Amino acid sequence: MSGLVVFIILVALIFDYINGFHDAANSIATVVSTRVLSPMQAVAWAALFNFIAAFGFGVSVATTIGKGVVHPDAVNEYVILAGLFGAIAWDLITWHYGIPSSSSHALIGGLTGAAIVNAGVSALIPAGIYKILLFLVLSPLLGLVLGFGVMVVVIRLFWRARPGRVDILFRRLQLVSAALYSLGHGTNDAQKTMGIIAALLFSSGYLGREFYVPTWVILSAHAAIALGTLAGGWRIVKTMGMRITKLKPVGGFCAETAGAVTLIFTAIAGIPVSTTHTITGAIAGVGATTRLSAVRWGVARQIVWAWILTIPLSAAIAAASFVLIKLLYL
Repeated sequence: MSGLVVFIILVALIFDYINGFHDAANSIATVVSTRVLSPMQAVAWAALFNFIAAFGFGVSVATTIGKGVVHPDAVNEYVILAGLFGAIAWDLITWHYGIPSSSSHALIGGLTGAAIVNAGVSALIPAGIYKILLFLVLSPLLGLVLGFGVMVVVIRLFWRARPGRVDILFRRLQLVSAALYSLGHGTNDAQKTMGIIAALLFSSGYLGREFYVPTWVILSAHAAIALGTLAGGWRIVKTMGMRITKLKPVGGFCAETAGAVTLIFTAIAGIPVSTTHTITGAIAGVGATTRLSAVRWGVARQIVWAWILTIPLSAAIAAASFVLIKLLYL
């Protein structure tokens, strides 16, 4: 294996690590804001299930990223390296300002931006792009509808119960919902890095004629995202868990359950979605069951603008990175 390929694999795993601490808030924000777990306990709990996700959900999302977004003929080492630079740069910018944005769409934006500069717009696979853009809109809506629906069902089931007992019950249940959400986060987000590494190995001739994801890539990607989650990301936790709407344990349970169902379903279907979009929609859906004004829509608008800008700006950074790499090395 060439030195350049090894270097790019390391950069991909660094992206996966950054994805972990950037998106750790998605897994732990509700369980921390409801004070069910301390921040350190929560990140350890989430990291454990991020890694366990390696053993049960296949590689459908990795296959979509690896060969369903950009034509393999248009992918080379420099395209992947530039795409990773674009995604990492955007993740660090949004993390610095405490803005929840999608690492998944930053990666897709970076990959497409570099591929377009390398081989033109024809390098993109329209069906894959359309599916990703469709779920850019649908994933927060699914989270919102499911979060609202689960909360309504829970309210109807427990409306006669004493508030103190409900609080104790859902503090325990939130450990389960946080674990399920972390499984969904791990299987969806780690697979994106797997797809990038597998695409690199395939385009470099290390996988032969058939595209597949080696076992060592699966384990490495899940280990990297789990370690990143352990590093945490308190700035985004505060936005997700406290500034969108005020949550109690019952609301945290409903939001995490709605997010987990969405993420696991889309992972099995091979659809790369944003964990950030999903949990944000679910938290807003839970808040809306109280009253629409319980959701701080001004904060939500700021987050939506970050979503809209993620793909084009990460693509622009990646395109500039590709040009710079070509000037330096070609």
